[in-house]
Order: sequence, then C-alpha cells, then structure tokens
Amino acid sequence: MVQFIRKPFGYEPILKKEDLKKVKRFNGERTSNWKQVLYRIWQLVDEQRALLITVLALVLVSSVLTLLGPFMVGRIIDDHIVQQQFDGFKGKIIILIGIYIGLSVAMYLQNYWMVGIAQQTIYRLRTELFTHLQKLPISFFDKRQHGELMSRLTNDIESISQTLNTSFIQVFSSILTLIGTFSIMMYLSPLLTLLTMLTIPIMFIAVQWITKRTGRLYKEQQRAVGELNGMIEETISGQRIVKAFSQEDRVMDEFIEKSDRLRRTGFWAMTYSGFIPKVMNMLNNASFAIVAGIGGLLALKGGIVTIGTIVVFSELARQFTRPLNDLANQFNTVLSAIAGAERVFNIMDESIEEDEATARTETVLHGDVQFDDVSFGYAAATEGYTIEQISFHVKPGETAAFVGATGAGKTTIMQLLARFYEVNKGTIYIDGIPIQELPRQTLRSQIAFVLQDPFLFEATVLENIRYGRLNATDEEVIEAAKKANAHDFISRLPDGYDTLLTADGGEISQGQKQLLSIARALVADPVLLLLDEATSSIDTVTELEIQDALETLMEGRTSFVIAHRLNTIRQADTVYVLDQGKLIESGSQEELIANQGVYAQMLRESKI
Repeated sequence: MVQFIRKPFGYEPILKKEDLKKVKRFNGERTSNWKQVLYRIWQLVDEQRALLITVLALVLVSSVLTLLGPFMVGRIIDDHIVQQQFDGFKGKIIILIGIYIGLSVAMYLQNYWMVGIAQQTIYRLRTELFTHLQKLPISFFDKRQHGELMSRLTNDIESISQTLNTSFIQVFSSILTLIGTFSIMMYLSPLLTLLTMLTIPIMFIAVQWITKRTGRLYKEQQRAVGELNGMIEETISGQRIVKAFSQEDRVMDEFIEKSDRLRRTGFWAMTYSGFIPKVMNMLNNASFAIVAGIGGLLALKGGIVTIGTIVVFSELARQFTRPLNDLANQFNTVLSAIAGAERVFNIMDESIEEDEATARTETVLHGDVQFDDVSFGYAAATEGYTIEQISFHVKPGETAAFVGATGAGKTTIMQLLARFYEVNKGTIYIDGIPIQELPRQTLRSQIAFVLQDPFLFEATVLENIRYGRLNATDEEVIEAAKKANAHDFISRLPDGYDTLLTADGGEISQGQKQLLSIARALVADPVLLLLDEATSSIDTVTELEIQDALETLMEGRTSFVIAHRLNTIRQADTVYVLDQGKLIESGSQEELIANQGVYAQMLRESKI
C-alpha cells in the first residue's frame, strides 16, 4: 500500500521497500487469448476489403521502391562513378528520381486510405459497443463503475485506433522490407549478409525480454486508467455527498493512490518499452561497423566486393535493422491495443437482454397485475432472497401502495414489474400473460417511472419532457406541463421551454425537477405508473403541487406507489405492508387501521 505525507503544495508518496519490489515485478496477468483478439480486430478491418487490398498493394509497391532506390545508387556508383563512364548516367538518375517520387506518392496514398479504414473501423466498433451497452441488463451496471465503462468507450477504443492508424501499415511494410532486403543482400554478398545477421540473435533475445514485461504492464495500465476514471466519475457525480460529509481529504487521498498506481505502471511500461530503440540503435551501429569494416577489407584485398556493393550494403544493413526496430516498437503498441481490445470485447461478449422466442408482439396492456408467489434475490445463492413468496393482485385503474422499512423490498417489486431483473421463483402476470412472454420494449413502453430523485438530461426543458414520448408535439408537451403544474415556473425561466438545463437541472429546485418528471410521465401516457417515493425530501408547499399533479397523472391508470408520507397513499385502493421481504399485511387503510396491526403502529409512530 502506498502511504502519503502532507506537503505544503500537495502529497508526497512514500513507497515501502516491498512496494517497490511489486512495482518492478508487476505480477499482473498477461493478455489472454491475444490471437483471438487480433482475429476479431482483423474481422472488423476486413469489412473494407477492397480498400484494404489497395492499401496492401501500395505497401508492396512502396517496399519494392524503398529497396530499389539503394540498389540503383549502387549500380550508378559501380557502373558510372568508379568506372568514370557516363553513358546512360542521366537516364539512371531520372529513373532514380522517379523511384523516389513514386515512393512518396505510394506512401501518401497508403497512409491516407489506411486512416480512413482505421477511423471507419473504430467508428463501427465504438457504435457496436455503445449499442451493446444499451441492451445489457441493469444487473450488469450494478456491478461496475460508470467511469470504468466510460474508459472502455474512450481510452481503450482510442488505443485500438492509434494502432490501426500507424501499426497496421508499419508491420506489413516492415515484413516486406525484411524479406526484400534479405533477398537483395544475399544476391549481392552472402558473406556480408552472414556477418550482418550476427546481431539478430541478440536483438531477438533483447526484444523477448522486454516484451515479456511490457505485455502485462500495458494491461495493468489499462486497468488502472479504468479504475481512476471510475473513481473520478463517481466523485464528481457524488460531489454533494463528499462535501456534506467533509470527505474531501479522503477523496484526495484515494485519488492520489490510484493516480500513483497509474503513474508507476505507466513509468515501468514506458521504461521497458523505451529500451527497445536504444538496443536497436546500438545493434544498428554494430551492424554498420561490421559491414563497413569487413567490407572495406574485402574490397582492398582482392576486390571480393565492390565499393558500390559496400555502399548499398551499408544502406541495406540500416534498412534491415530499421524494420526490426519498427516491428519491436509496434509490438509494444499492438500489446497495448490488444489489452484495450480485450476489455472492449469482454463487454461485447456479455449476454444481452433477449426476449423469449414465445414473446408476444404488439400487445396493448390494460394494467391488470398479479404477483404469484414471487421470490427474488439480487444474489440469492449467497445472500438469500430480497423478497420472498409475494402474492397480490391489482386490477386495472387501481392504486396499490407499498409501505415498510428501508430494505423491505418495495423498490425491488417495482424493478421486477419493469423487468429490470428476472424473478427466481414464482410468476408475474400482466393482463393474465406471464411477464416473460411480453417483449421488454412492449412492456416498458407502457410503463412510466416517477422517482424520488428525478434525472434530467443536458437539454432544453421541452426536450426533457418530450423524452417520455419522442414523437410528442410541442402542444402535447405544453399541455402535459400544465397538467403537471409545471407550466407556470417554466414560463418564468429565461427562455421558457427552450431553457437549456445543465448538470442534471442544477438551475431549478428539486420540486421543479419532480414536476418536469411528472410532465414527462404524462407525455408518455402509460398504462402502468410506478411512483418511488416521489414526494420525499420536498417542502410542504411544493408537495401540494406535486400531489395534485400526481393525482392527475394517476387518474385511470394502474399505479404502484412506494409511500413515504401518509398523504401520498391517501387515495390508494390497497395498502401492502412489507417487512424484511415478506408481505405481512394488506387491505384498505380503514381495514388496516381497524386491525391494529403493523400499519396502524407505523401510523402511531409517524413512520409513514
């Protein structure tokens, strides 16, 4: 664990001795199934096959021209400069100029088109990931930090983008250059080629030693970025709570610890990967010295090689080590991209919400709801059920109120009714149809939520209300606002319905947010209405406005109300009392009061 001491201008990390050993060792997992990850990336790229083949053809052309240039220089030196014979000299110079012009054009076009391929691929991958996230169940999001998921949509995708933009062409070009360079070198002088190859074993040993460490470090770095982003998003979203409980120092300590972990991981990843160019440069110089020294001796003693051959070999030796250097560097980049891609594909491999094959289509609901011996637990196998053997029947147009202590299971019933989770036992019927046979889209399109903490988007007031039904006209939105008692305060806003709300409606009060939430539900015109403590934390005057709006909203609809205050459920047809996940009482208010049971006791103790 990293410890910190206060400094006048921040924190100073103190690393324990064993912590330093962990940093140097970093026993993180290496990227698993890297071949499968690369194959999946290739499948995405291969969807633009025609353009990709064109790019690969241009890479082949540029590789050939790259090798042909030095070869022509050597021929010019041997045939014309050394021999002092200049017949055909101008023609070869023109050819040489044409080679390098063609090389420039080929490289420009291949890079231009490859960028297009990469960006289109990343666009599709990012779109598919975001689309997949919309299809995942609520339980998936319960177990993950939102910032960490955002990191996969941004940082991990970006690492793949950078690799496709640069590494794809570089790797293919380097392989072709290696093959071509080796072939020409063997043609010119097998002996010098053999001498040049002396550095290759050292190169491979060094690269293997480095990449063995960078592979797991890059994966650890991606994980550290995700955790840091998750912590940042969580802290910013919960800033009011942080300040309310004076937890700024603790939050700063946690941030510094996670940030320091990322710093250390990034330091060692960059340090190890930085060894590659230094090793390659040293070996490149050694190869050049071998070619120049031994080649010069061979030229002086017997003319085994020509001066032009030495010049060409010097250039080819450099070109031979350069693609090896590029491959080694790109290998680190590819490892980073694989780590990011694996995290992205892990999300895309998560099971989505799918309707059963027997699901009915185009079902219009009437609002008859029945729970038949329903049991459910968020982690039933280890923690037991949250609600157990719940049975009740609510007829169309009736209002059912649920009361009980925190954790009694009230919100869970709402979540199951919206099919955010699947029941473990029992069956939920809507209009006599098992809820599993109703398509989720069909079910949820006829349900509206009004929550304790309404969520508003960064959009205009009009757009926030219209979110309940996107095809609603402006007139329908305004009419809904009037019924929700929101029209008056909206009219007083600087731009009325066109006022832009930011930071979850920070410009308006909590009660006004709730009125907009009710207006949104009115626009949706739902069959089933779920009210989760919609009037809690609201002052008495605002509560009266909200209560009046709720009565308008609930009229003619089957409503489920989680009660926080007595007047919220005054008009309820049936009150259900929950205790530790079990239904212990039910009936009208008059019946429950007359029975002098738990509900009557709650009233006496003002718990409702």
